[in-house]
Order: sequence, then C-alpha cells, then structure tokens
Amino acid sequence: MITRAALLEFMRSNRYVVESSVHADGGPQGAMVGVAISDDFEIVFDTLETSRKAQNLRLNPRIAFVFRGFMPHDERTVQYEGVADEPTEADRARLVDLYLSVFPDGRERQTWAGLIYVRAKPAWLRYSDYDHDPPEIVEFDRAGLIKLK
Repeated sequence: MITRAALLEFMRSNRYVVESSVHADGGPQGAMVGVAISDDFEIVFDTLETSRKAQNLRLNPRIAFVFRGFMPHDERTVQYEGVADEPTEADRARLVDLYLSVFPDGRERQTWAGLIYVRAKPAWLRYSDYDHDPPEIVEFDRAGLIKLK
C-alpha cells in the first residue's frame, strides 16, 4: 500500500497539474497551474485575481486537480478534490514560502498587480497505480490522509 512519503513524493514530482473549477453558470473550467504541496497535502498556486479560476473559486470554492506520471509507462495518477481559499496571515506566509521554494521565479511575480495565492485543502484523493497487476487503487478522505503513515 502507498505510504504518505511515497504519495507526497509522487505528487511533488508533478510541478504542473490540471486544476478544475466551476464557473458561475455551472460549467467546468480547467487550467494548468504550477503547484507546491505541503506535508498536509495542501496545494498552493499563484494566479491573478482577474483569472477565471480565481473568480470561479471566490464564488464556489470546490476545486479539483489531476496528477499523472511523466515517465514512459508510468501509469500512476492522483485525483484530488478539495476546497480552496486565499490564505491570510501566518498561513499565507508559510504557503508563499513553500510555493517560492518550488518556484523561485515567483518572487518576480509578487510585484504584479492583483496576484493572489490560492490554497486547496483536500477533501478526497484517489491514488491509482496501474503499473502493478492487480492495480493499486486507494481512496482517502481528509481523515484518512491525516492517518496515512
């Protein structure tokens, strides 16, 4: 069974992932975003407050991501569903530091008007590894991720 360390390592190997949000009219919208991931499976990315994803998430904070293996024949994926917010104060400082440790060029973007940081907290996660027979498919809710060793 997947360990906490192995799951985080796999997710962190995906610096760019597909993010999905819901438009006010109910339609889905997706974008590629650069992400950093905390030890508690929080995902943080930067975006402009005028972006569709930021506007969507301010109206409906439900968010999803898809991670995948990038090496040939690496058939692992993570589906992640959570709730997004714009962290403040100590949480914001901690998550911005984490983000900048993965994307040092993000320092230059901090001068951009309207730049915000979005944090997703996991509600559900499915890890699938089709490199094994039978495949390993494991689902976690928030409590299950906390307990994962």
